[in-house]
Amino acid sequence: MAGKQVMLVGVDDSERSFYALQWTLDHFFHSPSASPFKLVVVHAKSIPISAISLGGPGAVDILSLVEKDLKSTAERVTEKTKEACKKKGVEVEVDVTEGDARNVMCDAVEKHHASVLVLGSHGYGVFKRAVLGSVSDYCSHHAHCSVMIVKKPMAKN
Repeated sequence: MAGKQVMLVGVDDSERSFYALQWTLDHFFHSPSASPFKLVVVHAKSIPISAISLGGPGAVDILSLVEKDLKSTAERVTEKTKEACKKKGVEVEVDVTEGDARNVMCDAVEKHHASVLVLGSHGYGVFKRAVLGSVSDYCSHHAHCSVMIVKKPMAKN
């Protein structure tokens, strides 16, 4: 894989992020040996901050349960990613990093010297994006590489 550009794909536990991964595999890795890219998939493991702010008895128990759930989610995402890549015959490096997804993705671009960052779109409207924030919107403005946002087609009725 020496000399290949790095294509970084951000995944979480959503159907839309796995759609973006599958779309990337289908369009850029249909012939893995001929692809000009090395594939790196990044998962941002959340920090259980909300549980930390809980004081009093039982806070430690809650924190350990939240941490266990976040670890389980990261393992599930990693396995699902590896399986999808294996089916296509694509070598993949999976990077699980703890932190806010926006920062994790932008930092991963620098860490892996990525040429392209691929992200799925949750399809939030203007209001939800303003309130919840949008990882893809943030990365499109702050990542030091090209950013491709893959939208899952709407289901036809």
